[in-house]
Amino acid sequence: MVTITESAREYLAELLSKQEDALGIRMFISQPGTPRAETCVAYCRSDDMQDDDTKVEYGAITAYFEAHSLPFLVDALVDYSKDRMGGQLTIKAPNAKLPQVNEDSPLTDRINYVLYNEVNPALAGHGGEVSLIEVTEDNYAILMFGGGCQGCGMVDQTLKGGVEKTLLEQLPQLKGVRDMTDHSDTSHAYY
Repeated sequence: MVTITESAREYLAELLSKQEDALGIRMFISQPGTPRAETCVAYCRSDDMQDDDTKVEYGAITAYFEAHSLPFLVDALVDYSKDRMGGQLTIKAPNAKLPQVNEDSPLTDRINYVLYNEVNPALAGHGGEVSLIEVTEDNYAILMFGGGCQGCGMVDQTLKGGVEKTLLEQLPQLKGVRDMTDHSDTSHAYY
């Protein structure tokens, strides 16, 4: 599980003491298993908690861990170092960016895995990228293009002939993809 050093516990306990409604901290990974993964620590209030959160007591503080993030938080470390400017909270999660995808993984994780490991490397040659915004209830992946793909005259072909084809071949439960990119900005378009 996550190691929170004594200095980090003291620092976090002090911060929490100044928050009237904070129950503890909540730790999670945004975009886990992708190159854009970020480890986040926030105050946890009653409306932030999820039914499947894992609660761990660390002396004076309570930490809540998002269930979906737990595999990516293995071997994570939270530390605090005092310095002349006050101090710095450091969070290291060596597994945050490692893909941990299998047949039982949530569909969003499997889509992100394909986008970051197969689709984006191909788009990078044109300075482009694509990211998942959400998966609709009827299993359509809502995507946003960036870089050289935003405003590109070939984006429809890239979307249907490349991105959608790749995703549907590997994730047959998807019904298709939709683009929500504003392509009126052509300042960085490849074509």
